[in-house]
Amino acid sequence: MPPSTLLSPSELSYLHTSLSLSPPIRPDGRSPSSFRPLIAETDLLPTTNGSARLCFADGTEAIVGVKAEVERTMGASNIAGQSRLHDEGADGDTRMHSAEEDGEDERRRQARGKGQDSWIEVTVDMPGFGRDDDGMVVFLAQMLQEGLVADGGLRERLWIGWGWHWRVYVDILLLTAPNSYPLPLLSLTTHLALLSTQLPAPISRIDEDPLFNDDWDAAQPLYDETTGTRPPFTLLVVSVGDNIFFDPSREELAVADAVCAVTVGTVQGIRSTGKSKDGESSLRLLSLRTIDPPARLAAAASATEGEDDQGVWKAARGGMKRAVVGKMVKTVLEPGGVGEEVMTGLEGFRGG
Repeated sequence: MPPSTLLSPSELSYLHTSLSLSPPIRPDGRSPSSFRPLIAETDLLPTTNGSARLCFADGTEAIVGVKAEVERTMGASNIAGQSRLHDEGADGDTRMHSAEEDGEDERRRQARGKGQDSWIEVTVDMPGFGRDDDGMVVFLAQMLQEGLVADGGLRERLWIGWGWHWRVYVDILLLTAPNSYPLPLLSLTTHLALLSTQLPAPISRIDEDPLFNDDWDAAQPLYDETTGTRPPFTLLVVSVGDNIFFDPSREELAVADAVCAVTVGTVQGIRSTGKSKDGESSLRLLSLRTIDPPARLAAAASATEGEDDQGVWKAARGGMKRAVVGKMVKTVLEPGGVGEEVMTGLEGFRGG
């Protein structure tokens, strides 16, 4: 968690009370589902397949680079590939499949179920955390990789042909010390980097050793606009009483009763840019994790049972209400909800 605020117990009590009202009052005047302004750009690292930089209004900034390398798939069998080399014609003759016939649609069909989670590697580097095995760094990297793996679509896009695949390295660098919990910042930056990722277009058949077009203008996007699928992303949601808030500030995190990380991805087969169609949501829930709020980790949060000092806020104990969890998920996934708004907003940064 980010450093705790310097607010006094009475100030924390006032903030908690204002966030518990109906309607709630946030310190910066935002509505519960509003996000702070951000600045983003893509394709800024020339030696990567995709990259993005994103900066929140509080000055927290992150940069993500995506690199792809061709690797041989260990233990891959060519039997299935050999079985499709010949196609029995109407006259009984056999013919070879051409490279044109092994087009992108055919590759996608053949790739179903063949991707592996190990083809995706995520690393996180944060200032002030010198060790790669620090608990905070490991947890963030695991959370981000969990969403990419749970989506399922990314690993299938990495299949090149029988015996070959792309290995994708997602390198995430937090450029500034975090003023709030950095997970959503890193996730949204990763989303933009993957959205801008281009891979060389294959010119070989799926049963041959891979050959690619050396013209970068002919490169294919990892996430094609025509398919409607997009990289997953994670949103941070906090609850105060029965109210929920998106994109919480450090002060709001300090008085949160519960913190949840909600990871969503696009529904396969819906050709859209993050907008629902005919009342059907274009997003699906990939994972939901609870995170200990700072107050529960602070020594000041421990108090004697039965104490009830007026004007002094104390951290809530126990878990989350099911109704609050359901409200979070519904607000993110419902048609026209927060998830679709974020997806549509991020789409505006594609290629620029």
